[in-house]
Amino acid sequence: MTRRTHAVVLGGSVAGMLAAAALARHLDAVTVVERDVLPGGPDHRRGLPQARHAHLLWSGGARVIDKLLPGTMERLYRAGARKISMYQDMVSLTSHGWQHRFPTEHFMIACSRPLLDWTVRDQVGAGGSVTVLGGTEATGLLGDAERVRGVRLRGTAEGTVTDLEADLVVDATGRGSPLRRWLAGLGLPEVPEEVVDSGIAYATRIFRAPAEPFPVVSHYADHRTGRPGHNVVLLPIEDGQWIVTVSGTRGGEPPAGEEGFAEFVRAARHPLVSEFLAGADPLTEVRGTRSTSNRRLRYEGLNRWPDGLAVLGDALVAFNPVYGHGMGAAALSAAALGEEISRDGVGGGAARRAQKSIGAVVDGPWSLAVSQDIFYPGCRVDVADARWIAVLRRQRAFADLVTETAIRDPRVGAAVAGVTSLSAPLNSLEHPDVIAALRRGPTRPPLSRPQLTPAELAVRGTVRTAR
Repeated sequence: MTRRTHAVVLGGSVAGMLAAAALARHLDAVTVVERDVLPGGPDHRRGLPQARHAHLLWSGGARVIDKLLPGTMERLYRAGARKISMYQDMVSLTSHGWQHRFPTEHFMIACSRPLLDWTVRDQVGAGGSVTVLGGTEATGLLGDAERVRGVRLRGTAEGTVTDLEADLVVDATGRGSPLRRWLAGLGLPEVPEEVVDSGIAYATRIFRAPAEPFPVVSHYADHRTGRPGHNVVLLPIEDGQWIVTVSGTRGGEPPAGEEGFAEFVRAARHPLVSEFLAGADPLTEVRGTRSTSNRRLRYEGLNRWPDGLAVLGDALVAFNPVYGHGMGAAALSAAALGEEISRDGVGGGAARRAQKSIGAVVDGPWSLAVSQDIFYPGCRVDVADARWIAVLRRQRAFADLVTETAIRDPRVGAAVAGVTSLSAPLNSLEHPDVIAALRRGPTRPPLSRPQLTPAELAVRGTVRTAR
C-alpha cells in the first residue's frame, strides 16, 4: 500500500488557500490551520483588518487563480466583481501625467477583499481534499533542522494542545509570522531581512456609487518632486459601491476622521475624485492602517533549509499595498510551490527547491515596489547589499522614460501593463520592440485633463450642479 501524503498550511487567507489548492492537486490531503473562525460568507474577520482597504487583483494573478481553481473569476463576476480593462477602464493620473485610455489584453479584478477571500475559500473547499481548522493556531514546528515533520497546535478558545504530523508544512501566516523564531529554535541560522519603509499610511471609506458601471479613478504621487507621496484611488466594487482609499508617505500621512479624509482627497493633484465623491453617500466610517512597509525575508538564501517546510505570502515578502501586488505574488508563489511538488514530491530536498522557486517569483514585484518607494523623503532602507540601492538609482532614468512613454504610446503602454499586472517579467521592458518604441517616442500628445466618457462627464456635471 502507498502511504497517504499530507500537507499543513498555516493561514487561511488568500495566500494560504491558494497554496492549499496547489498542493491538493498532488497530495492526498491538505489541512489549513487558521487562528480566526472563518466566516461562512463574504464578511470581514478580525485577523485581516487590511481587508477594509482597496485591493487589486491584477490579471497575472487572476489567471493563475483560475488555473488553480477553475471558474473562480466567473463566480466573482456573478457576485458583482468588475473586470477593469487596462487602460480602457481607468482614469489615471500617473507620476508623469494622465494616462491615455487605450485598450490592452491586461486587466484587474475590482471587488471587496471579503468577497474575494470567500470565493477563493469556497472554491478550495469544494474540492473535498482540503480541511480547514478554524479557531486554531500553530505554536511551533515538529522535527529538527533536517526535516520538519508537522506542527504543534493550540485551540484559541479552549487552549487544547495537539500535534499534527505532515509531510509538508507551509507558512502563510502573514506579516506576523513566527517562523524566524521557530527556525532559530531548531538551530538554523538567522534569516536575512530587508526593509524599505516609506512610512506610508492608509485611510479608506466606502460610498454608495451614484453611477455604475464606472472606471477606476486614481491620482498617484510624483516621486520626482521631493515631497511626500499623496495617492487617491476610487475603486468600483460589488453592490453598487465605491471603495476610496487614500495614502500618504512619511510626513504626508492622511489625517484621522471624516473631515481629514475629505480634505486629503481635495488636496490631491487633481480634484476629479473629490468632485465625484461630492455626489456619493458615505456608507462607512473612515478606517486607517499603518502596517505597510515593504519587507522581505530571504529564506531562499539560507545555506541550510529543512525538508518539509515552505513559506510564501506576506510571511515571506510583504509589499506596500499601493501597488496591489500582494495577492498576485501569492498566487504565483502557490503555483510555483505546486509545480515543484508535482515534479519531486515532498522529500529529497523538494522543499528547498520550492523555496528558491518562490523566491524567484517574488523578485519582480519586490523590485517594482521598492524602486519607487526609496525616492520618497524619509524612506527608511535596511538591505543586505547597499549597492543594490545605487543600481536602482541608476535605473531610475530608464524607468521614468518608460513611464512617460507608456501613458502616450500603446506599444510601450501594453508592455508596462504586462509587467504591472504580473503577466510578464520585468525584463520584458527591454524587448527590442519596446526599445524601438522608446526611441521613436510617444505616438499620442500629452493630455491636459482626464479622458472622460459622456456618461462619466454627466456624473461630474451632476455633482457640479448639485454644488
